[in-house]
Amino acid sequence: MIPIIESAYEELTNVEKNIANYFIDQVEDEDLSSKAVSQRLYVSEASLSRFAKKLGFSGYRQFLFAYQDSHQSSRHLDLLTKQVLNSYQKVLEKTYSLIDNDQMVRIAKMLDEYNRVYIYGIGSSSVVAREFKLRFMRLGLDVDYLAESHSIRMNITRVNQESLVIGISVSGKTEEVIEGLREAKEKGAKTIMLSAARVYEYRSYYDELILIGGLKNLAISDKISPQIPALIVVDILYSHYLNYNNDNKKEKLQMTLEHINYELEE
Repeated sequence: MIPIIESAYEELTNVEKNIANYFIDQVEDEDLSSKAVSQRLYVSEASLSRFAKKLGFSGYRQFLFAYQDSHQSSRHLDLLTKQVLNSYQKVLEKTYSLIDNDQMVRIAKMLDEYNRVYIYGIGSSSVVAREFKLRFMRLGLDVDYLAESHSIRMNITRVNQESLVIGISVSGKTEEVIEGLREAKEKGAKTIMLSAARVYEYRSYYDELILIGGLKNLAISDKISPQIPALIVVDILYSHYLNYNNDNKKEKLQMTLEHINYELEE
């Protein structure tokens, strides 16, 4: 229920936001009747009804039933489960605040403009690099990923001015990836860095810095997979890339799926 409230938050009036904040804070063991809540928050019962309707409910009573039901269900989750789910929610919220839509459009166009795309990622970032290759290859993109320091160093012989090189480092400290971007830049390639760190000290090594939503010590996280925020950005880029020159890419995607005997659902 809380995500539903948060998704409509910006459309609420100041009074309704006050009501939203009250329920987001997950009040427990309080009288939530319209009369009790209106007195507690110094709002009218009509305001509670308008608030509920903006969330898609017929009125406050229906909202309250759904709220209490979801709140009761959440109590069955133990602390560890809640911590993991809360971490995912924080990552999504940070990604939402950091994502630059204009940048996503620019990079989608870059992917179309360059003859060859190389993705660098070591350790957990190699999972993202591999997923990037598999997703975009279906759309006909000439893309390869390098997941070992030795491979990244050797790849410089293939990089030129018609190459786009994307380096993934959640921590922003992966030396092999940073060095790979530096060498690619020196050879005239277009370069992009994907990181949860504001690695401005390396700004001469990349043309674009994509910031991902990270948590403290995300690179060595023991609660959620560190590559999750980067995979979210890959999905966003994929959507923009598919939308750019849409018909041509959908034909290539269909051709790929036919070769693996997979049919798209309408």
